[in-house]
Amino acid sequence: MIKLRKSREQGHANLGWLDSYHSFSFSSYYDPAYMGYSVLRVINEDVIEPGRGFGMHSHRDMEIITYMLQGDLRHEDSLGNGSTIHAGDVQRMTAGSGISHSEFNASQTAQAHLLQIWLMPEQDGLSPGYEEKHFPLAAKHNRWCLIPSREGRDNCLKINQFVDLYASVLDQDVTLDMTLDSGRSYYLQVAQGRLQANGQDLQQGDAIRMDGETRLDIRALTQAEVLLFDLPPHHIPATQPI
Repeated sequence: MIKLRKSREQGHANLGWLDSYHSFSFSSYYDPAYMGYSVLRVINEDVIEPGRGFGMHSHRDMEIITYMLQGDLRHEDSLGNGSTIHAGDVQRMTAGSGISHSEFNASQTAQAHLLQIWLMPEQDGLSPGYEEKHFPLAAKHNRWCLIPSREGRDNCLKINQFVDLYASVLDQDVTLDMTLDSGRSYYLQVAQGRLQANGQDLQQGDAIRMDGETRLDIRALTQAEVLLFDLPPHHIPATQPI
C-alpha cells in the first residue's frame, strides 16, 4: 500500500525569521491523522533567516537528526558540544534523559535550509549524546548512502532505534531502485527537486509512505535529493502534538 502526502497539505508556519513546513503534527499544527508514522515523529523543513535561530531549549526521549541542505547552522548544547554544521553534514542528538541546546544560522547574509527529523527511541531514559558527520556528494551521487543506523554500520551515524535512513542526490533522468522488506514500513521524502517514485509524481516536500511493498523504483525528473526511511512496521504513536 502506498499513501501520498503532498507538501501543500502539510502544516506551515512562517514566523518571519523561520519558514517551516511540518509533515506531522507539531507546535500549533495538529492533525490526528498525521501524528507520526511508525517511529518517525517529526520531519520539519526549516528555512532560517541570517543570524536568527532557536535559543536554548530542552528535549528528552527523542533521537533528533538534522540534515543540512544549504547554509550553516551553529549548535551548542548542555553536554558542552559546540560546532557549526554545513551543507552535506548530518547531526544526531540523543535527547535521552534530557538535553538542552540552541541552533542558530551561523551566517549573517545567507539563509540556512535543513530538515529536522525526530525518531522515537527504542527506550526512554537513555544517556544524552551527540554526533555529527559529513557525507560528501560523491557518497550520495546517484546511489543510496546510509546516513544513520542502529548499529552505525558502514561508518554512518549511530541511532538508538531500528531504523536505516538513506539519502541520494540524483542527476536528471537517473533511475534508482531498492528491494523492500514487505514486513517493514518505508517513508520517502523529497528534499529537493522533482522525481517519480513507484508511479507517483513528487516534488520538493512531497512524501510517500509504503507498507507491504517489495520494491521502490525512482526516476529523477530534475536534479533531486531524496531521503528514504526504513522503519519498523507502522503503528500510530499515542502521542500529543509537540
